[in-house]
Amino acid sequence: MTVGQVFPDQYQQLLDDKVAVTTQLFDALAEPVPTPEVFASEPSHYRMRAEFRVWHQDDDSYFIMFDPATRDKIRMDQFPVGTQKINELMIALRTAVLANPVLRLKLYQVEFLTTQLGQVLITLIYHRKLDEAWEEAAKELEQTLGVFIIGRSRKQRVVLSQTFVQEAFDVAGKTFQYRQYENGFTQPNAGLCQQMLNWAVKQAEPFTGDLVELYCGNGNFTLPLAQQFNRVLATEVSKTSIKAANENAQLNQVTNVQFEKASSEDFSAAWQAPKDASHNKLRARMNLDDYEFTTLFVDPPRAGLDDDTVQLASHFDQILYISCNPETLAANVKALESTHKVTAFAMFDQFPYTHHMECGMVLVKRGQ
Repeated sequence: MTVGQVFPDQYQQLLDDKVAVTTQLFDALAEPVPTPEVFASEPSHYRMRAEFRVWHQDDDSYFIMFDPATRDKIRMDQFPVGTQKINELMIALRTAVLANPVLRLKLYQVEFLTTQLGQVLITLIYHRKLDEAWEEAAKELEQTLGVFIIGRSRKQRVVLSQTFVQEAFDVAGKTFQYRQYENGFTQPNAGLCQQMLNWAVKQAEPFTGDLVELYCGNGNFTLPLAQQFNRVLATEVSKTSIKAANENAQLNQVTNVQFEKASSEDFSAAWQAPKDASHNKLRARMNLDDYEFTTLFVDPPRAGLDDDTVQLASHFDQILYISCNPETLAANVKALESTHKVTAFAMFDQFPYTHHMECGMVLVKRGQ
């Protein structure tokens, strides 16, 4: 498929093919998995964020992307994968940059972050130091476009207004609001994210007790899930994400969640009999002895769960697993099949027109 292009008339067939290929990855399990519930994306304008290199040629400047296979540069005047807002701003921003030498000089990259609420954060990255003249021009541009702008160069960051945009998702009859920060991880397909949140909350309805979540990010899943459990302990390695998660909990008046900065490996070591002082200290800080955990929620990076975290997962009554890599999900489920069985399976087409598929699974301890 062509970089950045969409093919709505082919979308359903491409999705069906991808579902079939993804399902085959789980054929090696001893027991067949349930038929997946499939959640389709909008066929165009579904991606909430995008980044482009800026190519300067004589008196012209324009956005480009690189073909991942050939590394050829592709001019991008429009980006139908991106939201309508991104496409509107691509035109308006390029026009403004071409008209203002201060904004144009050594502009290297542009990053867009948009939300369903219509807020936009644009990061302009330069190969030069940003001075007062740039800041004055950028402030005028910010006002003209109705966006928030951040300027970056080597060892420099200039924030004109704020460093985040606000997003909202409707989950199980309630609206949850989120601050999404520049350079913080957010789900790129907001429509699919909302479907994932609703699916996860629905799956958690029968569960009781306390929840532990690893890789919690900015609290995206944590906050809707928290209403299903007595208490939640959520961990994340990114300081930026932990800051956002705490702010988002306050924003949504969620009071039964404790966010802690910790990797999954460190949490696993602290959970099991700690052998060193640092893990004993982490265990005490997280008050692990005070919880009655029944459920584990994980949304790991593409590498999936490491061996220690798989071992940790085997002790929980229920595991809610969101995966951006079905291959590592299949390997993790295979490692858990002696203790758990898959009771629910979903696929979320976060990235149409690619081979990537997001999956959700519920694993329940055998004998329950």
